[in-house]
Order: sequence, then C-alpha cells, then structure tokens
Amino acid sequence: MNEMAKTDKVLHRKEAGVGYVVFNNPARHNAMSLDMWAEMGRIMEDFAKDDSLRCVVLSGAGEKAFVSGADISRFGAERSTEEAVAHYNKTTENASNALAAYPKPTIAMIRGYCIGGGLGIATCCDLRIASDNSTFAVPAAKLGLGYNYPGLKRLVDIVGPSFAKEIFYTARQFTAEEARTMGLINRVLPGAELEDYVKKYAETIARNAPLTIRAVKKVVSEVLKDESQRDMKGADEAVKTCFRSKDYIEGRDAFMEKRKPVFTGT
Repeated sequence: MNEMAKTDKVLHRKEAGVGYVVFNNPARHNAMSLDMWAEMGRIMEDFAKDDSLRCVVLSGAGEKAFVSGADISRFGAERSTEEAVAHYNKTTENASNALAAYPKPTIAMIRGYCIGGGLGIATCCDLRIASDNSTFAVPAAKLGLGYNYPGLKRLVDIVGPSFAKEIFYTARQFTAEEARTMGLINRVLPGAELEDYVKKYAETIARNAPLTIRAVKKVVSEVLKDESQRDMKGADEAVKTCFRSKDYIEGRDAFMEKRKPVFTGT
C-alpha cells in the first residue's frame, strides 16, 4: 500500500488537535480509485503517530458526495486480472483497517452520496453525522458483487442484522432520516449547518480527556469481538491508566475549582 505514488485526490490537514481527511475527486462524486485508497491508509498511519491529534474528521469535497463508491472508470486498469483484483482488495482492506483501528475518535461528515465503498468507509468511523440531503446504499446485489466478512460485520455491529440485510437485499438508496432511524448515522443536520456543527463537535471531543476516550474506544472494540477473542487485560489496563494519570488529578481539581480542565493525555 505505501509503495504507491501519492495522489492529490485525498487531502489532509491538522487544526486545533483535529485531523481532517478530504476525498477530493468531485468530478466523479469522490469515487475511490486504488491510489486514493492507498493514500487514505497512509494518512491514517501518519495520524496515528501524531500525539497532538485527538480526533479525525473525514469528508468529501464539493456538495454532492461523501464517497459514491469505487471509480468504475479505473476498473480496466486496476481490477482486470486476478492478481490486480487481489492487490486492489488488499489495498482497500489495509486502508479500512488503518481507519477502523485508529485509536482516537473518528467522524464521517457525510454530505450527499454515501454509496458502496463510501458507506464502508463511514462504518469504519466511530460517528457519522450527515446532511439532510444525504443518501446511503450498497448496490452490490445490482452488480453481482460479494461482500467480505469485516465490512459486513462493521455494518451489522452498527445497525443490527435485520437492517443490514435490508440494505443489501434491496440495494436501494436510503434517505438520511431512514439512515438515522436505523442507527446508521448519529445526527442529521441541514446542509448549511453541517460543517460548522461537525467542526465544533470534533473540537469538543479534542478538549476532553484523551485517555478516557481512548479507554472507551478500546473497551467498546472488545465488546464487539467474540468473547473468546476479547483482550480483557488490555481493556482493564486502559481504564487503570486513566486513574493513574495527571489528567485524572486535573479533572478533579478543575471540577472543584469550577474551571474548564486542560487535559494533556498524560
């Protein structure tokens, strides 16, 4: 994945403790090519090494799409042989895992189309906040595609088995309100308010105690695993780290002194 040439179709920046990833292919409704998948994985790996970041927001460029799926125009070059398909699948799997395993909070800011692989990216995030004109679908059953276990499990963990089946069986587009009802998205906002709302949400998270948040993400990730696979020792240690931290003292002092705490993650 990391050997591929970089692309300007996935942009990133860091502001106020928040990392931003922007899928920048608006001419194709931010459809994902192989190099875009590789670049997303690279960015998330870089973000994971930056202790100053406390939250990451992913979004699509323009007004029409978060990510509309795979860039079909690139299939001839990228998925024409068995070896090429295997490389494509490995690249997308690595990128998705880098996002899903990122140890800090992630938010998908969704405007417009969130289709196929775009919904897959969104389900790798912790939170999904969408504009009221967003639409969601997985058209695999219209294309004869199979969907692998990790991607389906992420969707089932969020919406449950019945809604996951409905999304796949019908292959239709669901409205933002239908998605909210399923639990697929956390919030629905008017389009004009979405960016400001998500920015404030991310910065709110960034100001909270990072060790507490990291522990919650760790414990929840273990809850979603089969019981035999759970790292209970790691989850317990993450909680204990909170109580041993300077931030725990800062949180108590700030509460008693009626001021806002300043957390350092130590």
